[in-house]
Amino acid sequence: MDRYRHNLTRLEQALAAEPGVSSVFDLAADARPLAPLAPGRPSLAPASVLVPLREGGSGLSVILTRRSTRLKHHPGQVAFPGGKQDPGDATPLDAALREAREEIGLMPEQVQVLGTFDRHETVTRFNVTPYVGLVDAGFEPVPDRGEVDEVFEVPLAFLMDPGNYQFYARRWQGALRQYPVIPYGPHYIWGATARMLKSLAERMRDP
Repeated sequence: MDRYRHNLTRLEQALAAEPGVSSVFDLAADARPLAPLAPGRPSLAPASVLVPLREGGSGLSVILTRRSTRLKHHPGQVAFPGGKQDPGDATPLDAALREAREEIGLMPEQVQVLGTFDRHETVTRFNVTPYVGLVDAGFEPVPDRGEVDEVFEVPLAFLMDPGNYQFYARRWQGALRQYPVIPYGPHYIWGATARMLKSLAERMRDP
């Protein structure tokens, strides 16, 4: 319990800092999109995710999903519950909570929202706001099989350890783009999910 309280305190301190902006384009500035999505619209559309945490036998763990292989966008990738902000969502937080309910059956009343941290710009032209929330210990995921193939958990301590991060590079739209990867058992966490976890880890190491 003392370790749990210590890690929770570090997390709360990290979330108290002013949010910044991280971007996949930080590692490939030449690939940053300059044109708007459409006349009168910003270059990056609003989206949000929930970073769900809950206490387990070994401390806090992060609930993640593996997206359905039948989806058109990012099939099979590891992700947080979340998605684009719809017109019916009053705030980005409302969007994240709605998506968590739809994707894994997590009801808003089962989440204690702790705060947010760095927004993240993606190659798919979204500006993603991540929210961290404590989930009731008794929550049992009910995945929407049309969107989610698997729900699993990773210890927060593992994700906060810089030694567990690897960096890969590949050429994308004529530019060499580097990206972080977190291997965990059979899972391969990369892309925006890994980049947001890296931002949170950096904040927790130096809140």
